[in-house]
Amino acid sequence: MPALARATRPVRARPQRAVPRPFMKWVGGKTQLLEQLVSRMPEDIGTYYEPFIGGGALFFALKPEKAVLGDYNSELIGTYQAVRDRLPELVEILEGHYYEKNYFYSVRSMDPSTLSPTQAAARTIYLNRTGFNGLYRVNSKGQFNVPFGRYSNPLICDHRNLEACSSLLHRADLRQGSYEHVLASAQSGDFTYLDPPYVPLSKTSNFTGYIPGGFGAEDQEKLAQLLVDLDRRGVRFMLSNAGSDASRALYKDLPIKSLRIETVQARRSVNSRTSGRGKVDEILVLNY
Repeated sequence: MPALARATRPVRARPQRAVPRPFMKWVGGKTQLLEQLVSRMPEDIGTYYEPFIGGGALFFALKPEKAVLGDYNSELIGTYQAVRDRLPELVEILEGHYYEKNYFYSVRSMDPSTLSPTQAAARTIYLNRTGFNGLYRVNSKGQFNVPFGRYSNPLICDHRNLEACSSLLHRADLRQGSYEHVLASAQSGDFTYLDPPYVPLSKTSNFTGYIPGGFGAEDQEKLAQLLVDLDRRGVRFMLSNAGSDASRALYKDLPIKSLRIETVQARRSVNSRTSGRGKVDEILVLNY
């Protein structure tokens, strides 16, 4: 009599953990340039610093063991803090939001200062996911003023990605303030990636409305001089900016022995005219 086949339980593959990726859309985000940025990273770094965190594409791609992330935009940093520290409550609130024009404007009209930190963070993510072109823009009074976006079915709450982002953000010290404040503790062996609002290519292409007052020419010059201080401290840096003559002029004569400026190409997607979109030159400024 033939032996009976031994019964076996079906093997179920374990669900793979989501790879963290930016949970915020951000003008000038570096997702498309990740390969070029990662290939230029130094092999060994101490603490990873990013004082203009925006969407955080490079941070989420690198997954550093220790990081200091910051931004002057208090609403943005508050959102990162909520994703890191209050995720279940944040997800519950996000799942209550829905995509509808009148509802969008009612949420947009809310004063974030009257909301709890988690409610304010959910509002920020919702407006970012459903507003026009994923823009974050405020007026001179600091009020979010991006219009309603046209989407077929926008994903407002990507629970799985938010969990992955929250887990990684537990390695990070989150700081709200100027880039000088965020980088004050950087020391020899550390690395910082700087992605400030870009030097405008023209008077009509100036888009620095992330905070009231924007980021002007004087701010660009102060940031360039900070690179000299970082280099003296032994901090390695990589900075992105527009590939214009005005942008290059900010850095080419800095007294940094190992300074180099490289050109990369990025796709520009924010322009009032379709003909104005496409690949444009950007520069990377490095001291290693």
